[in-house]
Amino acid sequence: MMHLTRRTLAGVLLALLAAAPALALDGRTITDATGREIRVPADPGRVFAAGPPAATLLYALKPEAMLGWVRAPKPADLAWLRPEVAALPELGRLTGRGDTLNLEVLLSAKPELIVDYGTVNPTYIDLAGRIQDQAGVPYVLIDGRFAQMPGSIRQMADVLGVPERGEVLAAYAETTLADLDALLARVPDNARPRVYLARGPEGVETAGPGSINAEIIERVGAKNVVRTEGDGLAAVSPEQVQAWAPDVIVTVDPDFAARVAKMPEWQGIPAVANGRVYLAPASPFGFIDAPPSVNRLAGVIWLAHKLYPQAATGDLHADIAGFYALFYGRRPDDAALTALLGD
Repeated sequence: MMHLTRRTLAGVLLALLAAAPALALDGRTITDATGREIRVPADPGRVFAAGPPAATLLYALKPEAMLGWVRAPKPADLAWLRPEVAALPELGRLTGRGDTLNLEVLLSAKPELIVDYGTVNPTYIDLAGRIQDQAGVPYVLIDGRFAQMPGSIRQMADVLGVPERGEVLAAYAETTLADLDALLARVPDNARPRVYLARGPEGVETAGPGSINAEIIERVGAKNVVRTEGDGLAAVSPEQVQAWAPDVIVTVDPDFAARVAKMPEWQGIPAVANGRVYLAPASPFGFIDAPPSVNRLAGVIWLAHKLYPQAATGDLHADIAGFYALFYGRRPDDAALTALLGD
């Protein structure tokens, strides 16, 4: 099996896919987030997701069309996924951090459609166009910004030929965000916490304002304390976090969550001193950004309860169970929810 990094991926992929027979398309023409007009199958049954955000959205909208996972689910995640797709093979990824693609598996899978959901910039636009031109396989890129989520769900659903399913999920997203806005209208600015997103076992990888990885923090009305250059992930020091003095730390790493209260370099930070370090749930997909896809709607519900416990309404367990049933096709029982949410 052959695994390639981004540096050599594009050239090798195009060379191999160019030799594959082009798929006959009897569908229709759509316009994706790049402005490209693309001919897509009317009802694609073999779809390759270019990265984890796209795979998550594809799973939520049309799991029966999945050719495989970008990254195989962890054993602990299998109980949260539809059994008919949980065991699909790992295919690798075309886009994102640490991108590697198993070319033999991709080619033998013969996708009718390639979809991506995430950042729209010249790099991704160029990759999508070149792969489509050389492979004869339509490559659709959908805008992954949080603010565009309802519309992007509808657009992806239309591309996949499941508009009714897309309307249900998009309406859920709109209702969830409307409920959040109603909550935030009751929370004055001085009651909105200053938040630090901690990634990695040492908690020193983070994301600043403008990063797709931290969008959810600002969307729930909190103030991201991080100040870094660029709009991606960044490495900082505990001393910098001390200076920022966040009221709340949200972490995606269980090791950091378990150890931070005893780590000398993190003492004195308000969030640590006051016990407001929250480990984001992560099965089968993260609540914050792993990946930054529709799973973040569960994160909105969870964060609203964590950041504004006095103002939040509704039953957290029931609301998360409803999200899982609708988006993932599995409704967790009370014991599973308690373990997931860390109550």
